[in-house]
Amino acid sequence: MKKLVESNAESETIAPCFLLTAFRLLSFCEVTLSQALFNFEISRKIYTVSDLTQAIRNLIEPKFLDVWVTGEVSNYRMAASGHCYFTLKDETAQLRVVCFRNQARYLKFKPQDGISLIARGRICVYEARGEYQLMAEYLEPAGIGALQLAFEQLKQKLAAEGLFAASRKKPLPILPRAIGVVTSPDGAVIRDILRVLRRRFPNMNVTLYPVRVQGEGAAEEIVQGIRYFSQRAVVDVMIVARGGGSLEDLWAFNEEIVARAIASSNVPVISAVGHETDFTIADFVADLRAPTPSAAAEVVVRRREDFEAELRHRERRMSQLMSLKFSELRQHLTELTMHHGFQTMSARLAERAQRLDDLLAAIERRLSERLNEKRAHWLRVSAGVLRLDFRRILDLKRARLQEIRSRFSAEFARTLVERRNRLAHLQAILRERSPLMILNRGYSITRDAAGRIIRDATAVPAGSEISIRLAQGELGARVISKK
Repeated sequence: MKKLVESNAESETIAPCFLLTAFRLLSFCEVTLSQALFNFEISRKIYTVSDLTQAIRNLIEPKFLDVWVTGEVSNYRMAASGHCYFTLKDETAQLRVVCFRNQARYLKFKPQDGISLIARGRICVYEARGEYQLMAEYLEPAGIGALQLAFEQLKQKLAAEGLFAASRKKPLPILPRAIGVVTSPDGAVIRDILRVLRRRFPNMNVTLYPVRVQGEGAAEEIVQGIRYFSQRAVVDVMIVARGGGSLEDLWAFNEEIVARAIASSNVPVISAVGHETDFTIADFVADLRAPTPSAAAEVVVRRREDFEAELRHRERRMSQLMSLKFSELRQHLTELTMHHGFQTMSARLAERAQRLDDLLAAIERRLSERLNEKRAHWLRVSAGVLRLDFRRILDLKRARLQEIRSRFSAEFARTLVERRNRLAHLQAILRERSPLMILNRGYSITRDAAGRIIRDATAVPAGSEISIRLAQGELGARVISKK
C-alpha cells in the first residue's frame, strides 16, 4: 500500500515534465515549419505558359532530331498551302504529324486514312497548341513500296474516271499509211520495231519522235511526243515503247500526265512498255497493249502476203454471198409474182394498157382531123400566093446577086495580088537580114553555158564552157584565154 502511494506520487511528478517537453518540441517544430515555409516562398519559381513550353521544347527537340516512327494514318488533311496534316496511331497512343509542302511534293504516293506508314523526321513542339508533333521529312508505306502504292492509287483514280473503259478505246486502222513511234532513238526498241515492220511491210512509213524513257523530265518529253502525233495528224497510229526494267525505270509511263495525254490523243495509241510481265498505267489507258515492242510492230500491221490472201478470200466470199443473195432474191421474186396481189396487179396493168391504147387511138384521130383542117387552110392561102409572079422577083434578085459576086471576085483577086507581092518583098528582106546568111559568110554566134549570147570577152571567165553556132552545125568549146 505504501509502494502504491509512492508510485502515484512519482507519476504525478513525471507528467508535468513530459508535458513541458512536448510543448517545447511542438514549439520548435512550429518555428522550424514556419521557417521552412518562409524559405520555400522565397525560393520557388513561377513559369509563364510560353516560358514553360519553350523550356520543354529545348529539352525535347535536341534529343529527337532524327527518329523513325510507324503507325496507322488517321484524320489526313491537306491544306490549301500544300502542307499535309495527319495523326499516326497504334493501339494505345497517337502522334500528330506534319509534312510541309517542300517535302510533300516529292512523295510518289498520297497518304490516306487507314494505311500504315513509316515516317522519318524530328520531334518539335508546336507552342500555339502546346503539343509535340513529328515534322516528317520522308514517308513510305509500311509493308509496300511507295512506287507500288502510288501505282495502285493512280490506277484506281483513273479507273474511276473511266479512262480504262473499253468503250472509249479507238480501233486500230487495218492498214495504216504511216506509223509514229515515241521512244528513245538509241535503244534496241526502235531497231526491233523497224526490223519487224521492214519484214512484214517493207514500204511502210515510220516517223520517230525521240524522247528519254526514264529519269527526270522523261514523262514531259513522252507527253510532247504523244501530243505532236495527235495534233499534227501525220500518222494513223502511234506506238509508245520502251524496253524492260524495274518499276523505277518504267515509272515515266506511270505518270498521270502521260496517262491523260494518251487518253486525249486523237490517234490510236499502242503501249509497248517493258516485257510481257510488266504492266504500267499507260498499258491500261492505251487503246491496245502489246507485251513487247516487237509484238507492237506485229500487231500494228500485218504481213503484205496476209493482206493479199485476205483480199482474195474476201473476194471469193463476196462472190459466193452475191450468188446466194441473187438466188434468194430470184426465188423471192418468183414467189411474189405468184402471189394473188401481183396477179391482181397484172390484171390492172393490162386494163391500164388497154386504156392507154384507146387514148392513143383517140389522139391519132384528133391529130388527123386537125391536120386535114390545116391542109385545107393552106390550100386556100396558097391559091392567093400563086397569083403573084415570084419568078420575076426571083430573076431580079439573082441578077443582083451575080453583080455583087463579080465585084467581090475582082476585089478579092486584086487584094490577093497585092498581098502576094508584099509577101515576096518581105521574104527578100528577111532572106537578106537572116542570121543564117551572115553565118554563111563566115560569121558565128557564141553562147555561154546558160544559152546567153556572148558580146563581151570580159564577161566570160577562162575555163568556161561555150557553144559556137555555125552556118552548118554547132561546136562545143572551152575558153583557154581571152584578149
